[in-house]
Amino acid sequence: MKKIRVALMVLVAAVLAAGTVFERYRGAEWVADHFYTSWWFIALMALVAVGAAVAIVQGKMWRRPAALMVHASVPVILLGGALTTWTGLHGSMTLSPSIPSTTIDTGNGHSATLPFEMELESFEVLTYPGTHTPMDFVSHVVAEGQRHDISMNNILRHRGYRFYQEDYDEEGRSTLSVSHDPFGIAVTYCGYALLLLGFLWLMLERGGRYRRLLQGAAIAALLLASTQAHAATPRTLPKATADRMGRMYVLYKGRVCPLQTYAKDFTTKLTGKATYHGLSPEQVLAGYLFYFNDWASEPLIKIKGDDARQRLHVSAARASYNDFVLNEEALRGQTDKNLRAANEKYSLVQSLLSGKGLKLFPLADSAGTLGWYAQNDALPLSVDDEAYLFVRKHQSYCQELVMKGDFEELERVFEKTLAFQQKQASSVLPTKTRVDAERLYNALTTGRWLAMLSITLGLLFFALSLFLTGRGRELPAWARWTATAWVALLTAFLVLTFVLRWIAGGHVPMAGGFDSMNLMAIAIGLIGLGLVRKHSMALPVAMLTMGFCLLVAMMSGSNPPVTNLMPVLSSPLLTLHVTVIMFAYALFFFVMMGGVAGLILGNRNGASERFHRLGLLMLYPAVFLLALGIAIGAVWANISWGNYWSWDPKEVWALITLIVYVLPLHPSLGINRRARSFHLYCALAFLSVVITYFGVNFFLGGVHAYM
Repeated sequence: MKKIRVALMVLVAAVLAAGTVFERYRGAEWVADHFYTSWWFIALMALVAVGAAVAIVQGKMWRRPAALMVHASVPVILLGGALTTWTGLHGSMTLSPSIPSTTIDTGNGHSATLPFEMELESFEVLTYPGTHTPMDFVSHVVAEGQRHDISMNNILRHRGYRFYQEDYDEEGRSTLSVSHDPFGIAVTYCGYALLLLGFLWLMLERGGRYRRLLQGAAIAALLLASTQAHAATPRTLPKATADRMGRMYVLYKGRVCPLQTYAKDFTTKLTGKATYHGLSPEQVLAGYLFYFNDWASEPLIKIKGDDARQRLHVSAARASYNDFVLNEEALRGQTDKNLRAANEKYSLVQSLLSGKGLKLFPLADSAGTLGWYAQNDALPLSVDDEAYLFVRKHQSYCQELVMKGDFEELERVFEKTLAFQQKQASSVLPTKTRVDAERLYNALTTGRWLAMLSITLGLLFFALSLFLTGRGRELPAWARWTATAWVALLTAFLVLTFVLRWIAGGHVPMAGGFDSMNLMAIAIGLIGLGLVRKHSMALPVAMLTMGFCLLVAMMSGSNPPVTNLMPVLSSPLLTLHVTVIMFAYALFFFVMMGGVAGLILGNRNGASERFHRLGLLMLYPAVFLLALGIAIGAVWANISWGNYWSWDPKEVWALITLIVYVLPLHPSLGINRRARSFHLYCALAFLSVVITYFGVNFFLGGVHAYM
């Protein structure tokens, strides 16, 4: 019977994986009809529930409350899902101003009727101060004589129905998601609570298996290093003058920020790094603005792909602006991603040169609405002559001062421009604290060298640790202290940059791949430091994996600037969800690397057994954190969209990962009885984490693809 239950779990994981692949090619609606709501899938879930119930009876788990809670959670969660499907109602209703409605569109041409009327008074889009970037969407509605506001993460609960802000149109209509689930949510949440409390009990119960796991060690990996060359650089402003320029404000990506941020992103997008031959981002930007003839022929624009290089007639990995000008026709209408990326970089420089890329000037129109304008934009008719001339003559006067070499006067012009911005837009400018935090964060940009240094040190220390472990010895004191200092300093640095991005952006930075990989690096650093006293190999592994995380962060985000947060992501549950998930993934990585090290070393001097114990020691909290993260994500989704589970590929693969890592914890399955089989399983199991984090983002898609 145990083998049947294991086979059932493996089958469920395989079916779920197949569903995500079919969704990639057939679409979510097809998969919902042919997989998740089909009779055979429902029967499969029923068998899972029956299997859990049989396990409770056969194992007489009423004698072991912790195991009883964990196993009982499975049929309870599945029952909650069934109740949501059978008794719940999900749909949407579009409201027009001042027109009462009771009709809910439930899809496929079907509808339902509310037991009361909903009426839209008005709809508004709230923007970040001084910008047109949406901060929130608010519907002002009336239900049975009571006025309510519905916005993102602020739902309306009325007579058992929940209303969520979903969409709107230019005619002032608002679309609300409607959910009525009288039983399913409560039962499902009870199932989550049983699972988490039971698993926590298993870890803490006196005399339990987890409490008996006292020793172990950690891990290993392999990566590479790179070198770069230098060349002569064209003219630009002195560093101090360029820095003064970077203190001005600009409207960029829907938010008001220091010009330094624009310069950093401009330089990073063109060159792949935030600096160029020792020049600051502000100096690179100033070079294009004031010494264009020098910089037009500078081969600094990074080009990927042989086809793109051939069309630009360049043999190296970098091209100049002039190369684009000479071969502009060859780039038009191309669909190749490398050619599109190259064309975007060309367009970035063109936008700057056109006088419309830098929106430096805040001006109010006749209605008092504040907007930000570039030098060549159409300005409001209400602008007075002095302000008009200041905007129109700004670039030409700065250029004249540059030609004269009068950088002191140029700095005074920059100061005057800053004073103009503060006078015109004092109510919407970010606070000094936020500006200082953003400028410091920009200045701390390290590029890939920090990641490569950490990887290199990790490889060296790991090789030394592996050699010594094979001989039954620990790292010498000097090596342990050096590794501890590096991991501690790198973790502190990452925490500092995390806090600075938090302050500068006004929200916890956890919404994208760049931020989540940085959080993963912090989690690995903290775990490595926590293991150092008993398991010295944890330090080389932490050094190596932190470097890997930083490298992936750079590759996926190119160190993106601070941005405003999407309204739907403005929730503290997102912060908690991402944090918990990242710590779980970090622990799984340590378990995987422990498995690799155990397979390499074998049981010389008991190394394999030590890695076996350490792997189990970390696997329990890792599985608990993953389950907790999934539960928090479900609550967040329920609050934001009215549906705690939508069978999105990211959700499905997180569930598959949970199933994969639960199996070796079950003592009766035999996976963890022998060290070698445990190591092999854990080394392969990490593929599920890789697919969950990277595969879904890059191949399978879904609403979580931004994570």
